[in-house]
Amino acid sequence: MFSKIAVTAAALLAFPFAAAPAAAHEARAESLPLAEAVQLLPSADESREGYQRTSFKHWVDADRDSCHTRSEVLIAESRVEPTIEAGCKVVGGEWYSYYDGVTLTAPGGLDIDHLVPLAEAWDSSASDWTAARREAYANDLDAERSLVAVTARSNRSKSDQDPADWQPPLADARCTYATHWVATKLRWQLAADDRERDALTELAVGCGQETVDYQSAP
Repeated sequence: MFSKIAVTAAALLAFPFAAAPAAAHEARAESLPLAEAVQLLPSADESREGYQRTSFKHWVDADRDSCHTRSEVLIAESRVEPTIEAGCKVVGGEWYSYYDGVTLTAPGGLDIDHLVPLAEAWDSSASDWTAARREAYANDLDAERSLVAVTARSNRSKSDQDPADWQPPLADARCTYATHWVATKLRWQLAADDRERDALTELAVGCGQETVDYQSAP
């Protein structure tokens, strides 16, 4: 939480942009028990009408540091100092794919998974978003659970399914997966249909004191 700062009139005059208004626009972080967080998901039927993967421009270099989103995730999630060649090409490191409990040292065996798949996001209200917001969703580096490096095999098994139809093959990963799924949907105000909500509710029963931490997307 931010501490309260007393600002004198003189300081406001000297630093007109350092006052409270900027902080007032900060999104508040939320933390809730998983079962409660599931109930906060907006309810809606899903529709994939009009969906194209190209509707979500992804793997961009948003901060223009020569590293696109895939590389940024690989660098952030490597358990050791990654090996990076010219042009921000990640060629080595160590990654743990929590979906299936596999550790890899070569990035070629990894996919960067949109935890809530692009097609699922489209179904759940992203079809109404602007192209810019869909791009922001597809390259969301501001919430570490939105994108995750996992084995290509597990990602392709998951495809565009929600938790009613797919859950990680590693049983110990399912509570983490459920909390990250709900956090991502709440962050972006994405809806859930009845089957998805039922599956998440059932998962929450067996997930003890798991909490969902999220911050609303800009």
